[in-house]
Amino acid sequence: MSDVTTAAHIQPDRNLALDLVRVTEAAAIAAGQWVGRGDKNAADGAAVDAMRSFLSTVRFDGTVVIGEGEKDEAPMLFNGEKVGEGSGPACDVAVDPVDGTRLTALGMNNALAVLAVTERGAMFDPSAVFYMEKLVTGPEAADLVDLRLPVAQNLHLIAKAKGVKTSQLTVAVLDRPRHQGLIEEIRAAGARTKFILDGDVAAAIAACRPGTGVDAMMGTGGTPEGIVAACAIKTLGGVIQGRLAPQDDKERATAADAGHDPSRILGTGDLVRSDNCYFAATGITDGDLLRGVRYAKSTITTESLVMRSRSGTIRTVDGEHHLEKWDQYDPK
Repeated sequence: MSDVTTAAHIQPDRNLALDLVRVTEAAAIAAGQWVGRGDKNAADGAAVDAMRSFLSTVRFDGTVVIGEGEKDEAPMLFNGEKVGEGSGPACDVAVDPVDGTRLTALGMNNALAVLAVTERGAMFDPSAVFYMEKLVTGPEAADLVDLRLPVAQNLHLIAKAKGVKTSQLTVAVLDRPRHQGLIEEIRAAGARTKFILDGDVAAAIAACRPGTGVDAMMGTGGTPEGIVAACAIKTLGGVIQGRLAPQDDKERATAADAGHDPSRILGTGDLVRSDNCYFAATGITDGDLLRGVRYAKSTITTESLVMRSRSGTIRTVDGEHHLEKWDQYDPK
């Protein structure tokens, strides 16, 4: 077998992108039926079932390395689970069937169904350290910012790179009590804040895309979400920097046993070591990035985003699904 033929069998190719969108569409449609109904577990469960069902049809040999089971006690899509139909390239898979379960339950903006895929062995293994401190910004300041610098200095560097005043910057921050000091620093530097209830994958992508009104994202959030976002940022050309934030002695011991140094700054290339990665997301509720699922008498409409880092391609995909045919595939 020639090197070219071998590469074609072991590396995911561009045809994978549309298959992944079908998976996130299915998860979004399933979760969308629970929007505003106050039951985040039901929404997440429906999305997990749909995502796993549709993943089984994708032509690849996938292993879930960033999954649902261990963190959220979900019945499926746990770390180490095999997904895909078993042939084709060997891939690492990161899943977040609902990024923003609470947003979905409350009918609030920016809930997404998210999926990321890379070549086998390319995704960072956080070893059950569920949180990390993050700094995300777009390509203009990607080579300038440093998580070890004071907040005000990073904001000054971002503003200078973008050619604006610091007072014109908007920083997305998860609305959590732990961020009170960070918020005070951002405001003292003169920048504006945008609170997000949940869903920091959407906020991280917004920080790297023009026209979203978000210039940076800062604060401590989920490590899995940071790795998923890094797959998108590989294409967008921005930067995500992270520093593991163990929450208790057990997590600190787990990190030490895995050889992790919590003081180390992890860059985009540390979180995802491949230049051939894919990111797909479909809106569940309306948001800064995507329109949410719409239900009509006989159709369901979706809006998705799919990226491939190797080609630098970013596509927005509008889907129209016939309700009668969708019901045939509904895992319920």
